[in-house]
Amino acid sequence: MAHLGETQGQRPLDTSRNPNDDEKKLTRPPDTSDAESSKAAVAVPDSEEAFPPAPEGGLRAWLVVVGSACIFFSCLGFMNSFGVFQAYYMSHQLRHRSPDDIAWLGSLTMYIQFAGGVVAGPLFDRFGAWVIRPGAVIYILALMMTSLCKEYWQFMLAQGVLAGIGMSLLQVPAFAAVSQYFDKRRAAALGLVVSGSSIGGIVFPIALSKMLNDSTLGFGWSVRVMGFVITPLLGFSVLTVQARLPPRKTRFFLWSAFREVKFLLLIAATFFSFVGMMTPVFYLPTHAILRGMEPTLASYLLAIVNAASTFGRVIPGVLADKFGRLNVFGAGGLATGVVVLCMNSAVNTAGLVVYSIVFGFTSGTIISGASAAISICTEDQQTLGTYLGMGMAVASTAFLFGPPVNGVLLDRYGGFKEVTIFSGVLCLVGGISVIATKLATPKGLLGRV
Repeated sequence: MAHLGETQGQRPLDTSRNPNDDEKKLTRPPDTSDAESSKAAVAVPDSEEAFPPAPEGGLRAWLVVVGSACIFFSCLGFMNSFGVFQAYYMSHQLRHRSPDDIAWLGSLTMYIQFAGGVVAGPLFDRFGAWVIRPGAVIYILALMMTSLCKEYWQFMLAQGVLAGIGMSLLQVPAFAAVSQYFDKRRAAALGLVVSGSSIGGIVFPIALSKMLNDSTLGFGWSVRVMGFVITPLLGFSVLTVQARLPPRKTRFFLWSAFREVKFLLLIAATFFSFVGMMTPVFYLPTHAILRGMEPTLASYLLAIVNAASTFGRVIPGVLADKFGRLNVFGAGGLATGVVVLCMNSAVNTAGLVVYSIVFGFTSGTIISGASAAISICTEDQQTLGTYLGMGMAVASTAFLFGPPVNGVLLDRYGGFKEVTIFSGVLCLVGGISVIATKLATPKGLLGRV
């Protein structure tokens, strides 16, 4: 009763205040008012609420998309032609090396270009798109140095390490910049960006194969010509790719992301998908040559793969915005796993061409789909670069793991049966992991996420 009486007695105390109490109240630190909150939001824009929503289009946004597509044309598009280098090195400069030794060159490049995002992503969030400028210089320098290489360790430093560093400073900032301009249409925009790598994957294998196998240019000038083609494209990207949001001022790395189940499951799914999908990219020309196909025509298979993946990146991107990014990413992983398992069944020219088309379409969604999927892990657009960089850095260990293991299996068994079983099963695991990730979302397994 005494407690009840005190509660009931609070109202008279409120109506009969002492003026001195008002003075004391004024001397206390006041609660943050609406005006002060808005002022703090303007001074330190740590949340997405302080900024207008993504424009979903407009001249500036589409210029960022085109500039980012030029980056992926020049970087991942060129990397998609590594199967040409793999076949060429095995019969020329590095013919005394095993297939897995040569595969290490490409796998190291792929690993660094995505793992370097752990630094490039936070750099973009804190300082903006200027980070692509040193990346462009480093990448062009790496190509020119590769054209001079003769020994294995030289290829490892130039084509493996230096090119990987340059590409890492270009690709993750490009992904993050586009994500700031698009929200509801993000998957479609990222699909258009990554389709630049598909177009590059058409141009570079055909051009390289023609110059390396059917001309007198030689290796050095063939690579230099590619560098001269890439230089103006990266120059255009430097001018057009810009951040929409001001830099964030919080910690460089966001380690709390690794306590989120959804983020960890998507990293695991991306890892397994990367292991499986890279097998045809690295070994399809070699597989075709073992089946009796002429080397130049075998190199064209990569161009066919990338031509088909252009549609496989754009169309699933549009569907992902409508039916859910995890749904489309998971379906792409499962379909790619099945197709990789069938690679050893393509035994003649017609079969290899059809296989290249099917694989290109199904695998096209994986890289753009992974980036779009990881972007759902944060609502704050100022942290997108950091989330993408950290996620891709961990998942990219697949490139250190997959191609060299496939090279060992190829060297050990002399065929691709074991290679396709290993890679296909892991890609299926990746697709299943994406579907499992939906259980960690509010909409659940059957939701449109």
